[in-house]
Amino acid sequence: MVEISLPAAFRRRMDALLNGEAPRFFESYSSPSAPLRRGVRANTLKCSPERLRALFPEGLEPAPFAPGCFYLDAEGFRAGADPLHHAGAYYMQEPSAASAVTLLNPQPAERVLDLCAAPGGKSTQIAAALQGRGLLWSNEFIRSRAQALLQNLERCGVRNAVVSSRDAPSLCAGLPGFFDAVLVDAPCSGEGMFRKEPAALAQWSEDNIRLCAARQQEILWAAADALRPGGRLLYSTCTFAPEENECLVARFLAAHPDFELLEAQAPFGRPGFSLSRIRPFWPGLPDPGFPLEFCRRILPGDGGEGHFLALLRRRGDAPAAAPGGGTDAGGSSFPPGRKRPAGMDTALSPARMRDASPPRKAPRRQKEGALRLISALSQDTIRNNFLSLYKKCFSSPPEGTVFCTGDTVRLLPGELPSLAGRGVLAAGLAGAEIRKDRLEPCHALFQAAQAEDCASLLDLPLEDPRLTAFLRGEPVQAPGCTGWTAVSAAGIVTGFGKAAGGVLKNRYPKGLRLRG
Repeated sequence: MVEISLPAAFRRRMDALLNGEAPRFFESYSSPSAPLRRGVRANTLKCSPERLRALFPEGLEPAPFAPGCFYLDAEGFRAGADPLHHAGAYYMQEPSAASAVTLLNPQPAERVLDLCAAPGGKSTQIAAALQGRGLLWSNEFIRSRAQALLQNLERCGVRNAVVSSRDAPSLCAGLPGFFDAVLVDAPCSGEGMFRKEPAALAQWSEDNIRLCAARQQEILWAAADALRPGGRLLYSTCTFAPEENECLVARFLAAHPDFELLEAQAPFGRPGFSLSRIRPFWPGLPDPGFPLEFCRRILPGDGGEGHFLALLRRRGDAPAAAPGGGTDAGGSSFPPGRKRPAGMDTALSPARMRDASPPRKAPRRQKEGALRLISALSQDTIRNNFLSLYKKCFSSPPEGTVFCTGDTVRLLPGELPSLAGRGVLAAGLAGAEIRKDRLEPCHALFQAAQAEDCASLLDLPLEDPRLTAFLRGEPVQAPGCTGWTAVSAAGIVTGFGKAAGGVLKNRYPKGLRLRG
């Protein structure tokens, strides 16, 4: 690997922090024996780790940071050209990035908030742990990054998520005690990414560390409000700076006596640094009342690039707060006499709610006609039409509440709070769009499906040229298939089309297609 020139101030700081370990640490920035390793995590919503290893074109070596997490040592591998990536069989991420969700340990049916979620690696990992139950709320303050987050959740077949773009204090203040678990993967100075991202090295300064610590304080303090008593809060960064790590945790604990620091027991990394080791970086740092060695650090020599992890628990034991108006998850629209959640119509308006897949542009006349049709129909009529369409596509009934917003029918997860004023971009799964006088399925609906549940299926081996043609948006031969037909890559659904006369008319979204 090419030797990286590290700033003198960074070297001075790491010398003071690591003591005798500093020479080995600096060697990782120039030694070929410490190569930059890429990671692949199996998306168990769509593919088991065992099946991924059997299908993957390159050898995968297990990594210790999460079940189904692997090292990928294939030079020149391009996930964007791989049908399995299009199908959502796996997520590419720096290997040790999976460690945060492993320590948070989300359980099925829990409500989990990922407060700084883009681009979606940790959110998709949480979704897999929830197994389609409970609620995942993925928030990203930067709107453009929130759109990328939404697209990754859709690719991975996530059904039970809300995606929002809101600042942390506003979002969390409006959802007090609502979540069983909260993940704060905070924006940071990115020292752990120096080998991977040259921009992080170019932007580094001690002033930036202080700015990041101030921003992290605002986010972490806000996150505490959204957690129920007895709930878990995982704070993580990808930096080495104590001001952003142990120092911040110590200050948080001093300011929040209702929280405790749990010992992060894991088969990876090493204990955090002691209070005496980090105090020179923050004079006057209060005693947190817990050993900061309970935190966890991952250094380049530990099989990852650089992560810090702290697992906190809010004292007490109480159920998560009631949603304050919600939906049933039984696949029905709102029963007579029961009110919709406050703000549902505005929060799920066409301007706010979008299928993450780049949509096919409908002519203005067609769009206006669809909206006129929607206004003339009741939710029950649209629901019945959607259920009829769904039955033609799949063998099992839909999961979630059927709700129409704008020209899109969505399947909403249960126990939703009010969505008004929370910067919601999407909730649940985009199921169908109203086009002219009919409903047509959305790409997300098939992307979240299992091949065995599809009424009509064109299953293509990875080496079949029709699979590449399909991902380019071309029509393909589909003998024996009729109507709305799922297309799968080695048994993993990656899109759909409409088949007639032995030919499948392609509905793969234009913005996702292979080029060249």
